[in-house]
Amino acid sequence: MGFQQGLSGLGASSRALDVISSNVANSGTVGFKASSAVFADTFASAMTGGVSNLQVGMGGNTLAVRQSFTQGATTSTNNPLDMAIAGNGFFVVERSNGSDAYSRNGQFDLDKDGYIVNSLGERLQGYQTANADGSVSFLGSTTPRSILVPPDGISAKATGNGGLGDPVAIRGNLDSAAKAPDITINPFAITDPSSYNYTTSATVYDSLGNDHSLSMFFVKQDPTTAPNEWDVYVTFDGVALAAPDTPAGTLASRIGFNSSTGSFDTALSTGIPISVLVDKATLGTGAANLQFDVDLSSFTQRRSASAVLEITQDGSPPGEIASVSVSSSGIVQGRYTNGETRDLGQVILATFRNPNGLVSLGDNLWAETIDSGQAAIAGPGEGLNGSIGSGRVEESNVDMSQELVNMIIQQRNYQANAQSIKTQDQILQTLINLR
Repeated sequence: MGFQQGLSGLGASSRALDVISSNVANSGTVGFKASSAVFADTFASAMTGGVSNLQVGMGGNTLAVRQSFTQGATTSTNNPLDMAIAGNGFFVVERSNGSDAYSRNGQFDLDKDGYIVNSLGERLQGYQTANADGSVSFLGSTTPRSILVPPDGISAKATGNGGLGDPVAIRGNLDSAAKAPDITINPFAITDPSSYNYTTSATVYDSLGNDHSLSMFFVKQDPTTAPNEWDVYVTFDGVALAAPDTPAGTLASRIGFNSSTGSFDTALSTGIPISVLVDKATLGTGAANLQFDVDLSSFTQRRSASAVLEITQDGSPPGEIASVSVSSSGIVQGRYTNGETRDLGQVILATFRNPNGLVSLGDNLWAETIDSGQAAIAGPGEGLNGSIGSGRVEESNVDMSQELVNMIIQQRNYQANAQSIKTQDQILQTLINLR
């Protein structure tokens, strides 16, 4: 009697129900991928290897449990370090034993040391360079390491970096209808607003992060002798920079403008950029000498109110880490209290030739095997890798309605196989009762 076939059918249906139940149980698990059981039939083989025309199947068996690595829906969260992969790829995390594991669960936080970790404390891997001063940055490194957000703040940066950095650049407009002051009556004086047409200031920083005010005073020249030309006087913290011939203020430069377009005219301008050097004694803060250039070549002269449109300079005060975010290309950015934003590293993703060859470790983690092939590591958006959505997580891809239908089907299969065994038992009982 063929009890074996019915028993194998019960086992197959039971295993299928186990898989379905696991899917249902993980319908709310972030990054979970639904599984399905793959079955195969079983036939007895002749000892000689021959094939009979009357082969009767011995039942079925479970060939594999295959996972579906399709994209799950994404949901917004309030955590900027939560990440969802849109497309191919797995996050790479370093386990406590030093081995790498792979996950689609992008729920991450910072630990007490500043590392980006999952709920198990395993560290997210990425590209990052450790600098000599203890800071970190993303400089195109290709050696994966645990991504660290340094808990220490960043030091102050002097404007101009001792004359090596970018200049103070000011973009603005000077009113072409302004009338030139009569210098014979009102010679330029910082304290006399009638002796100049327009003034503006920029904040600069010394090497210790102290802020200083750099003021510029614009005086339009007589249109009969120097049309479309303006003199520029400079003060530092309200004090004129030393110059024997201009005790009221330093005549730093003269800027001129094209009579047709009102744009900056190099031929009519002298002393641009303005070179500023303030010694540490004048600073009085204990900081090093301050040296930088002031670029006014983006000024125009047109019939519009005099105004400054943009001021840029490369100095900054010290700052502490205020927040961390991740871009779609995986760049981890730190925002500091001084307004600076720095690239701290890049999250990496791994892709596999055969994702179904990965072995599940539990806790939303997989490990590489010979069947999966070696992990191909790259940044988000590179190669076959998908992009990253910050402040989002990927939900389970379990289709609950489909799983419930599959559960009904397997229940019917189980009942049918049980009925097969019952029928075999009745036939055997009939045979035994023969006299």
